[in-house]
Amino acid sequence: MSETTETEEEAKISKKQQRLLFMKNDKFFRNGFKEVRKDVESTMEGQFKSNVVDEMKENKFVMEREGVKVHLASDFGFCWGVERSIALAYEAVKHFPDRKVHITNELIHNPEVNDNLHAMDVNFIQKTDDGKDFTVVGENDVVILPAFGASFEEMQFFDQKNVDVVDTTCPWVSKVWNTVDTHQKKGLTSIIHGKYEHEETVATVSFCEDYICVKNMKEAEMVADYITNGGDKAAFMNHFKHAHSDGFDPDTMLDCLGLANQTTMYKKETRAIGQMFQKTMMEKFGPVDAETHYMEFDTICDATQVCILFIFRISCIAN
Repeated sequence: MSETTETEEEAKISKKQQRLLFMKNDKFFRNGFKEVRKDVESTMEGQFKSNVVDEMKENKFVMEREGVKVHLASDFGFCWGVERSIALAYEAVKHFPDRKVHITNELIHNPEVNDNLHAMDVNFIQKTDDGKDFTVVGENDVVILPAFGASFEEMQFFDQKNVDVVDTTCPWVSKVWNTVDTHQKKGLTSIIHGKYEHEETVATVSFCEDYICVKNMKEAEMVADYITNGGDKAAFMNHFKHAHSDGFDPDTMLDCLGLANQTTMYKKETRAIGQMFQKTMMEKFGPVDAETHYMEFDTICDATQVCILFIFRISCIAN
């Protein structure tokens, strides 16, 4: 087979299909290690269980001491995806006691959890101006992928290296990757509601071909306005200079869109952005044809929404 034909064959395989091939590698672990599970469960209970919290749960999630009333969220604690990620990381350390263990980023945004991993001698791979310094990862080392996931390029790099990979990616994040894969198959440009520099969004866009990130309604409105009215292309591109795919052209790549999101964004805002883009496409292409120019799936993490709403209600009570 010629070199050109091999390249053409590789191009036919989507990034999602390649990721699934990475996962079939016998050095890729996503289901943990049963022989150390009980020890890890005991460790996590000791670190994260609280008698005070148990008391509050038994008392309708409220505790009052010396005139101070404390409210506890009814869904207090780690969500299932985060708890799973912590357990997998802890199990990896115990399963490979004599191996150097690395992690490509913070496991989750929780200082206590990340400090615990530091105490276990897990090496947090450092970021440089040129990207992450993977030169520290040696042959036969272990690499943990965090709950936010890792980019396609990182997965590809480790798949080709003689290391064991422990993937703790939250399934909700993987759901977003499946969504943008659907966009690509349908020839859509992905609109990602998220922060372009956030590690989860960095991972998500790595599975896209054409994309643009909007961090809030204001930026989404800028994109919608350009779809409807055009405008100063240079100014538009400069504003989104870090938030779009290579070769992105707003004059040709905003006619067919698919919406996805960073799972920790506020669901109400994502839905509002989706409704706005749907309306924009209806105005430009008509209510019937709009269906072929826009699609969306709900990929918001429900646990995040519970947390946001609880904080909002408490702030209202305080005010």
